[in-house]
Amino acid sequence: MLTFWRYGYETTSISELTAAMGITAPSVYTAYGDKKQLFLEAMRLYAGSSENLKRVLDEADTAYDAVHGMLMAAADAFTGKTTPPGCLLASATASGSKDSADVQAAVTAVRREIMKIVCSRIKRDVQNGVMPTDTNASALATFVIAVIQGMSVLARDGVGRRPLKVMIKTAMMAWPEQQQPK
Repeated sequence: MLTFWRYGYETTSISELTAAMGITAPSVYTAYGDKKQLFLEAMRLYAGSSENLKRVLDEADTAYDAVHGMLMAAADAFTGKTTPPGCLLASATASGSKDSADVQAAVTAVRREIMKIVCSRIKRDVQNGVMPTDTNASALATFVIAVIQGMSVLARDGVGRRPLKVMIKTAMMAWPEQQQPK
């Protein structure tokens, strides 16, 4: 996973993967079939289950709290000392060719699922009267994903954790005003 994260899907060679995993190329092919399947498994490991994300977002008091926590966790993850900077989902396929279109589609599907989960959490707050009824949940969820992707790029460019967290504070100022639940 870290090798794909560091170098990207297309530019990571089987020899780099086998060196990182401490196994032979035939073992990779036996266990995963090919590099694409290995990447997809690494991506699933990285992204975790959508059920876990739903649970974490649902447990937060408000969608604001859920998204704020999600962004803060991303800032920590994107600037970790033991991981490459940025986000695997953003960096691994950033410069993909048509040969990796199916891998790019899989990454896109994961991002869309995350956006759908965030949107659902926002809609819940709208329905419960915590957020204004005219809140565009889809647009706000899209904004959240755009912020996360931007944070990933900035982290890869060397922007540190502290400036990312200041940026989060600024981004959260775009959040609709919270109301008392009904």
